[in-house]
Amino acid sequence: MKKTLSIIALSIIGLGLVSCKKENKEVQSAETVAVDSTAITTPATADSIATPATGEAAAPASNEPSTSIALSESNFDFGKIKKGDKVEHVYEVTNTGKNPLVISEVKPGCGCTAPDFTKEPIMPGKKGKITLHFDSSNFDGNVQKYADVFANVEKAPIKLTFTANIQP
Repeated sequence: MKKTLSIIALSIIGLGLVSCKKENKEVQSAETVAVDSTAITTPATADSIATPATGEAAAPASNEPSTSIALSESNFDFGKIKKGDKVEHVYEVTNTGKNPLVISEVKPGCGCTAPDFTKEPIMPGKKGKITLHFDSSNFDGNVQKYADVFANVEKAPIKLTFTANIQP
């Protein structure tokens, strides 16, 4: 029993270490404590407690009826930019479903990318925007970055990516 609990706890900690997001490390560390305290009586629930690490961010939209979305594009290439340039790109989203589209969160893959997005519900047939701002100060050469979009759609999160070739 203790051996199983130790393996589960080490697995969760290991996942936290390979994650590039500081916030996820904190969330997973907190979940390790929850797994330790509940797994003693019911080890079968340890997996169900450990699983929501990424699903928690989508929770606000999960209460909304599901809809569908169309993107103007999911990848953008800034081409060549000078090191230190701050650039941005707007991804247009269209609600192609029958229920209001609610974007609950846009999580960039690193601190160099900052998101802005339409906060109010996007009615069926209407458009919204997700803007990704990128600071190239700490990069050289070709880079690829992403942001995960959490919304009340079937296959969330939706991954938006961009590339840039950073020149000195």
